[in-house]
Amino acid sequence: MTEHPTLSPRLKDALPFWISLTLIPVVMFAARAGGAWVWIVPVYAWFMTTLIDFVMGLNTVNPDPQSPPQNLFWYRLITLIWFPIQAAVIYGTIYYATHVADYGLVELLGLFFGVGVISGTIGIVYAHELLHQKNRVERWLGDLMLASVLYSHFRSEHLLVHHRYVGTPRDAVTARYNEGFHRFLPRVLVECIVSAWSAERDMLARKGHGAFHRSNPFWRYGALQLGMLVLAYLVGGWFGVALFALQAFNAIWQLEVTNYIEHYGLTRKYLGNGKYEHVLPRHSWNASHKASNWLLINLQRHSDHHYKPDRRFPLLQTYSADEAPQLPFGYTTMGILALCPPLWRRKMNPRVRAWRRQFYPEITDWKPYNKGIHD
Repeated sequence: MTEHPTLSPRLKDALPFWISLTLIPVVMFAARAGGAWVWIVPVYAWFMTTLIDFVMGLNTVNPDPQSPPQNLFWYRLITLIWFPIQAAVIYGTIYYATHVADYGLVELLGLFFGVGVISGTIGIVYAHELLHQKNRVERWLGDLMLASVLYSHFRSEHLLVHHRYVGTPRDAVTARYNEGFHRFLPRVLVECIVSAWSAERDMLARKGHGAFHRSNPFWRYGALQLGMLVLAYLVGGWFGVALFALQAFNAIWQLEVTNYIEHYGLTRKYLGNGKYEHVLPRHSWNASHKASNWLLINLQRHSDHHYKPDRRFPLLQTYSADEAPQLPFGYTTMGILALCPPLWRRKMNPRVRAWRRQFYPEITDWKPYNKGIHD
């Protein structure tokens, strides 16, 4: 791998990470054209990215993690401007669907699936980046993006639960070995909101406050989400609220497909007495595919994100197979495979077993890990 060049401060070098902007004219075209064209957004975002990945291959360059903060400006800017763009797409499409166009049911489903690609595949990924920062403006922008898909509790669950317990039975979104996505999804939808509430409640208790204290962020989450729903009603009436909820659901399940991919079958070694080894790069699937990392602002360098969660996306490092398990394809391709569990297991289960032999040859009984149960 290339050794740590200083990150370039030039706009032209950051522009590949702005590829998400090309989705905006695509969804506008889909809304105007109607018919089968309403499905063009997922086709463009997923299949075109997959094709480009195959053509362009891997990017194994690791930028210098000590690159000056000012060099990150053009990289960060796309995440800072995304919320107003996303809001315009969501509410603009709701207005167009309820006041201008005369769509059939299938057209509505396809169009707002595409809007969900923009708010989920892109928006939640950008929100994830912003929520990891200490800057209050960035965190608020992240909260607004999550509220626009009715998934605000993701902030608490991700920061207080997932990063602490990843690879253990206490982390709902670490997909278990042999667990299909369609079993994983309903489980995490329930468990994540419960674990997020419990984490915030426990934190308040340590400060001597009750669960409903005004500092509980769930008050903010509820207010922001209610505001988003009220705006949808003002734009499109109750039908507009239904369309808003449709794009939100599409965004949420796309997030959970990503969660499913990121840690499938990877577990931290149990040390006894309820303790597990520290998080290492080996506990997340790594992918260096160029185009999908542009689209997802290096989220696929997930091994480094969990190892160094405060590192901004342009500085994330990739790893060799000696240090972290490697996905055969980028997330866009792996997400399609995840929707067909037999294909997913055929592709991934041998890789999980190889990972176990590589990193934990001393463990001979994996049944407690598969079931998420330890003495």
